[in-house]
Amino acid sequence: MSMRILIIEDEDEIANFMVQGLREEGFAVSRVADGLEGWHQLQSGNWDMVLLDWWLPTMDGLAILKQFREENVSTPVLLLTARDAVSDRIKGLDYGADDYLCKPFAFGELLARIRAVTRRKDPTVSTTLVYQDVRVDLTNQRSERAGQPLNLTAKEFFLLAFMLRHPEEILTRARIYEHVWDEPYDGLSNTLEVHVVEVRRKLEALGPRLIHTLRNRGYVFGKKPGNVTT
Repeated sequence: MSMRILIIEDEDEIANFMVQGLREEGFAVSRVADGLEGWHQLQSGNWDMVLLDWWLPTMDGLAILKQFREENVSTPVLLLTARDAVSDRIKGLDYGADDYLCKPFAFGELLARIRAVTRRKDPTVSTTLVYQDVRVDLTNQRSERAGQPLNLTAKEFFLLAFMLRHPEEILTRARIYEHVWDEPYDGLSNTLEVHVVEVRRKLEALGPRLIHTLRNRGYVFGKKPGNVTT
């Protein structure tokens, strides 16, 4: 199952940048732009990570963080803010943040901090996805089969990583498209099909078929199900 991340951020440009990037990395991401709504989402959802802005309308990030920790919830929280004074960092950490990231930030640093916080909370968490002889290294964005590199493009890599996160599940075209391309599937574009063909070709150059097409339903990665097309 994908790691579930809640973003509470009122600046659309920053939020969209994070949502798109994290979805491409294979995370399941939700975003709210209001502090009070974010607090309700925290209470109603089972999140693996929270990216929390300090300054928010209706309820600021520190107030959210304080209440969250007073309820003894241990979900990792990465505090996002333009305030970079040492006293502000200390305050955020003392309120219960697991880490602190100053704006503006590079997406690579955001990913690294998410990985670091996750490892501290659960040292067994791996950034490598494996199915049979297929391996994807999310940290270094490398992929291989039977020990041989697959030489995937960026989108092909994200597509394969998403499938590896959901082995032997029926993945509809809409679901794949929304997670990998971060936009609704219109049913007309053949972009997804073209990428599936390329990933399938590269995988099959090194072993048997793993991506199977279910007519009018989508795809399955892994064991061949019944009633599939080629």
